[in-house]
Amino acid sequence: MFDKFHEECGVVGVYGHPEAANMVYLCLYALQHRGQESSGIVSSDGEVLISHRQMGLVADVFKEDVIKRLEGPSAIGHNRYSTSGQSHLKNAQPFVVEYALGPIAVSHNGNLVNAGILREELETSGSIFQSTSDTEVIIHLIATSKEGSLMGRIVEALSRVRGAYSLLFLTVDRMIAARDPMGFRPLVLGRFKGNGSGRGYVVASETCALDLIEAEYLREVEPGEIISFTPKGMESLKPFPPVPHAKCIFEYIYFSRPDSNLYGRNVHQVRKELGRQLARESPVKADLVTPVPDSGVPAAIGYAEESGLPLEFGLIRNHYVGRTFIEPQQSIRHFGVKIKLNAQREVLEGKRVVVVDDSIVRGTTSRKIIRMLRDAGAREVHMRISSPPTISPCYYGIDTPTRSELIASSSSVEEIRKFIEADSLAYLSREGMYSFLGGQSQGFCDACFSANYPIHFEDEGHTRQLHLFEATQQR
Repeated sequence: MFDKFHEECGVVGVYGHPEAANMVYLCLYALQHRGQESSGIVSSDGEVLISHRQMGLVADVFKEDVIKRLEGPSAIGHNRYSTSGQSHLKNAQPFVVEYALGPIAVSHNGNLVNAGILREELETSGSIFQSTSDTEVIIHLIATSKEGSLMGRIVEALSRVRGAYSLLFLTVDRMIAARDPMGFRPLVLGRFKGNGSGRGYVVASETCALDLIEAEYLREVEPGEIISFTPKGMESLKPFPPVPHAKCIFEYIYFSRPDSNLYGRNVHQVRKELGRQLARESPVKADLVTPVPDSGVPAAIGYAEESGLPLEFGLIRNHYVGRTFIEPQQSIRHFGVKIKLNAQREVLEGKRVVVVDDSIVRGTTSRKIIRMLRDAGAREVHMRISSPPTISPCYYGIDTPTRSELIASSSSVEEIRKFIEADSLAYLSREGMYSFLGGQSQGFCDACFSANYPIHFEDEGHTRQLHLFEATQQR
């Protein structure tokens, strides 16, 4: 899937390990898919916080000399994709600030829907912002709180924000993890195996990060939970009243790595089941199934298994493409897609092909892919999408296009089929999307498919607040 949803962020924290920064660095490698814009680590040696953050991929940002400088038994890290704020170093996380109780660092995955109004209030009362990220709103709320303890300040700050957050805070002697009461964004808790003290913990966006550093998975950080890690051990607090959960269904469809276990289920197996259900709902006479790699692969496997059609890789992905490239002056057809994908004529020529992808957003990439398949000799191209039509933008940490840019918000399936030039097009039904849960959709957010937003902009000043939120996305 290319030129569609921008990926959200990845966070990780390690407490009580002699090589904390190195462990965080490895976890950020595992979470690189969640953000490729910038990366950062802040460590504590028990006396000061040591920071390094930079634009670029994890491998480019952290060299051996940098990791050695990040000393101490605790550290937090962040991979960023700009779901909120501009693409600048000043927005790279973790943020580090000095306030009344000392230095504190924070990493955030998610978006706050009331960040614009809170920022206005804080600036009016004298706060000065250094970035355009909504994460800094949380820092200012903590700094201006009258509560006497850090935990009290964090609870008060989080009681004022609305939206999605998976957060990690680091001070010189403590790490704190927090997840919003609705549980939009994932966050998991693990422990290092064989650590005699029993106090070596890791918190990360996905379980694949724990696998890499051979940490034992304990459980999810629960929605609305705040966990404090200190020399005395781990302490859990649930200060907010319980509310219905709204876990992001698109984590299953696209964002999370397929080898992660999310909300109690393996992502790869869920995606295969989505593909099976898609084959049940929308069969077609064809010769083979081919995925749009990499995100469409598990669903294509499921579709092929259920339909009895052979799975072939008619599209091969180049995994070594950078984020930018110089186009030749002499035009090459579909250049942007061709540099990432190549169609195999030996597989496709003369065949009726079912091509499986996870979503269609604007439709332009899907049209280029279908043209590539036809250029390689495919006789028919039938597109199958393992999610429902994307009709609404996300306000909870996923950088989706505006509603006007989402082709399904204003076009019928038949109109989209004509635009992408497929012989047929079918999406997975919203009910079928929950087939792996027995059809039960409770506890999930699928606003991008249904426009049913679990957190609304407050009625009072709704238009102004929505305008402020969208303005922060443009900065």
